[in-house]
Amino acid sequence: MPKIIFHHAGGGTDIVEVDAGVSLMRAAVENGVAGIVGECGGQAMCATCHVLVRDSYLSELPPIGDDEEEMLECTATPRDGLRSRLGCQLTLGADLQEVEVDVPESQV
Repeated sequence: MPKIIFHHAGGGTDIVEVDAGVSLMRAAVENGVAGIVGECGGQAMCATCHVLVRDSYLSELPPIGDDEEEMLECTATPRDGLRSRLGCQLTLGADLQEVEVDVPESQV
């Protein structure tokens, strides 16, 4: 079962196991992970599911699409190069069985 590890600025960690096909944002919202808002519901229109993917997982991610690229310019916490992604655009499953992310201190 795919697994997401959310690291929080205060030192806490949430570990969430999900079914294949579930986005990182949806997993966070449905499991009450603090710091992930998901205001637009996964349409890549709000940047409130911004996460910083840990370096060792970057090569496993799909490419950033145009909509995601545009929204990453609007994040409350400054973008951090390739590490910054929208959780709604990262789906767990075949190519991504596990991912670790840092949750920014602010989403709005």
